Amino acid sequence: MQFAPAIPILRIFSVDKAREFYLDFLGFQLDWEHRFAPDLPLYMQIHRDGLILHLSEHHGDATPGSAVFARVEDLKALECELLAKRYGYARPQAEAVDWGLEMQVADPFGNRLRFCQQIDNV
Repeated sequence: MQFAPAIPILRIFSVDKAREFYLDFLGFQLDWEHRFAPDLPLYMQIHRDGLILHLSEHHGDATPGSAVFARVEDLKALECELLAKRYGYARPQAEAVDWGLEMQVADPFGNRLRFCQQIDNV
């Protein structure tokens, strides 16, 4: 038996803010959206490279304030990309930690994405 990578579910409260943050700022791509009816909450899947996230307006799907640990190969390149966008609500910067580099970004709903790069000689 082999497990597939887990897909975090993050709670959102505004589809427009979620799109602005995840698609425009972080560079994720939209895979699909689902609503049981036009006036019901949205559930969607986004991805960037191998990282897949589910974003949900559904009460009870996730708790605001969750954290996602996401490994990246070149954290400094991601840092430069995000800073160049001059997003009005975040200017994330990579920081050295005992095992490599980490850059934490908070979404508009209180969730945190911890982008991390392990460096062997640290």
